[in-house]
Parts: sequence; structure tokens; C-alpha cells
Amino acid sequence: MKNAFDTITEWISNITDLLSKLLILGIVIGILFNDYFGVIGGIGALMAQFGDAGLAGLLALVLIVTWYKK
Repeated sequence: MKNAFDTITEWISNITDLLSKLLILGIVIGILFNDYFGVIGGIGALMAQFGDAGLAGLLALVLIVTWYKK
């Protein structure tokens, strides 16, 4: 059973690493080619949603960053 949890945890870690690298690649492509895929615009819209939520949005953003660092 522990082996199954270790395998699932490893898969999730690998998927998270892949997605973060794809996000960085999308940002770089957006900077070089005038945001062809809309990644930078999407990040801006997401940050605007956090900003519109006020203190609750800031708290949610802090919790997400803290959770991701673990």
C-alpha cells in the first residue's frame, strides 16, 4: 500500500513539475512572440481576480503559495 502511495505521489510531482515548466515556456514564448497563446493575458486575468477579491483574495493567494512551497 505504501508503494502505491509513493508511486502516486511521484506521478503527481512529475506532472506538477511538467506543468510549471510548460507555464514558464508559455511565458517566455509570450514575451518573444507577442503572447501568441494568451498565457500572459491569462495570468493577468487570474491576478486581477485575486485583486478584485480584496483581503480574501490576498489570503487565498498566500495560502496557495504556502501550500505549493511544501
